[in-house]
Amino acid sequence: MFKHLLKLFGFVIITSSISLNSFAQETEYIEEQEDDYLPLLPIDKKINTPYSFKNALIRTVQVNTDENGNDILNDAANEPSFAMDINDPNRMVIGWRQFDNILSNFRQAGISFSLDKGETWNYKDPIEKGLFRSDPVLSTDLDGNFYYNSLREGYICDVFKTHSLDDWSNKTYAYGGDKQWMVIDKTDQPSQGNIYAFWKSAFTDCPNGNFTRSFNAGTSYEDCSLTPQNITRGTLDIGPDGELYACGGLSGQHVVLKSETAKDPQSAVNWETTATVDLKGRQALYAGPNPSGMLGQVWVATDHSNTDSRGNVYLLSSTERSDNNDPADIMFSKSVDGGNTWSEARKINSDNSTENWQWFGTLSVAPNGRLDVVWLDTRDNPGTFLSTLYYSSSVDAGETWSANTPLSEAFDPHLGFPSQNKMGDYYHMISTDEGAHLAWAATFNGGQDVYYSFIPAEPDVTSTLDLDASLSISNLNVYPNPISEYSVLEIWSNENQSVHIRVIDLFGRTVFNTNQVQLLSGSNIIPFKQMEMYNKSQGVLIVEISSEKGNSIRHKVLMGQ
Repeated sequence: MFKHLLKLFGFVIITSSISLNSFAQETEYIEEQEDDYLPLLPIDKKINTPYSFKNALIRTVQVNTDENGNDILNDAANEPSFAMDINDPNRMVIGWRQFDNILSNFRQAGISFSLDKGETWNYKDPIEKGLFRSDPVLSTDLDGNFYYNSLREGYICDVFKTHSLDDWSNKTYAYGGDKQWMVIDKTDQPSQGNIYAFWKSAFTDCPNGNFTRSFNAGTSYEDCSLTPQNITRGTLDIGPDGELYACGGLSGQHVVLKSETAKDPQSAVNWETTATVDLKGRQALYAGPNPSGMLGQVWVATDHSNTDSRGNVYLLSSTERSDNNDPADIMFSKSVDGGNTWSEARKINSDNSTENWQWFGTLSVAPNGRLDVVWLDTRDNPGTFLSTLYYSSSVDAGETWSANTPLSEAFDPHLGFPSQNKMGDYYHMISTDEGAHLAWAATFNGGQDVYYSFIPAEPDVTSTLDLDASLSISNLNVYPNPISEYSVLEIWSNENQSVHIRVIDLFGRTVFNTNQVQLLSGSNIIPFKQMEMYNKSQGVLIVEISSEKGNSIRHKVLMGQ
């Protein structure tokens, strides 16, 4: 009753470890059933088309649709987790927190699956429909089994297991607690198939621990043990030799743990290495674009490639900076010695402002060693919380990064709050050599929905020229490309003429527009700096040149940093 009164007067529950001077940063909705289930609001046969989008850089499709493939009105879906059968990548599953009615924060274990590599998604009722569930975490083993770790009332986790993707009735009690994470060993070591999970020890049904493991493919889970320093709000990953890493935030710090014994069923779990990593601030929480949720959990990921970077450990966090008061930057560090020492932290987002929000930072590593990072970014709409999905990658173990590239239109993360002021706490991404597979949430339809996106590692951004034969232009070129401050646009004209130049991005938004430009017969050089276009946008752009006759040519450009 007390919690309901707090909610009525606009307050949220505060965890017991909070001090008064950190009230604004540490308030959060705890994972308990506070509202009764409410069914979908009546809809007068209105059908909403599900959102989808495709260009050279990304393919996006909405996942949380009804049985007819339509968007569901007045519901909410957030906090997605993704799993893929690495032996048959056509088979994918996404789970999420499903709110059938945004007037109630009662949530269920939403789920959908794909059998065609994410092109289409198949509707399913929530797992154990009508039962309160939260914090979905999905994974797979090398036998093609899918696992769905789900938190229920009482801070108890069940792990559902299936191979068929149709029947999710097989479940196992797995201890657990709030903000749990789970990983499954897919190495070629004797530890293959081991399952590990950890959670927030302050909210659990296991009073003396926050970690468990299974050595029998999830048939049972060991009694709980406790990780050092009680880290929380982070993830787990497994190194190429079966070593286990755990990370999280702790008292304003970022901490990484390593265990060599967790993989051995005959040994107790010892965490031999505890490292504090300086990411120039604390984990960003409960503010700005996600008032009552994390601004991203802490990610640890390991390199399994057969290159010099094999065994590297990487850490990423959406960080509230202590050195420059930036509310949220995407900060990265790496270890080349098994987590003992860590590199100087670097910022992945390239904007110079200290007032933009970069949040929900998500990291994954491909089998070939490529690092992929996505995040939400307000830089395109400064002074607001309107957020755009951004992407950057590294092919040299995080030493250099590709240009920050926008992959979506901006959306308002405050739309469609399901009786709690948050859009979940995390996204989830898995990288293959071909590209990154992302499960994420946004509000393109006016409410919270879950999306699957594929981000190709080598997008089709080769320079192309669509030439109208009646236009008196024989060639168009941009060099150097990707664009730098020294790049120029070269137009070969067959005659003296007046043209119009327009530059658009892949979402059709105008980046640069000219009045009439006089071209001379032959080569015409126009510096990009002269057009005041350099650094105004990033990613693939299209140069359009049209004549007074209305004819036009189009040319792709790959922007630089």
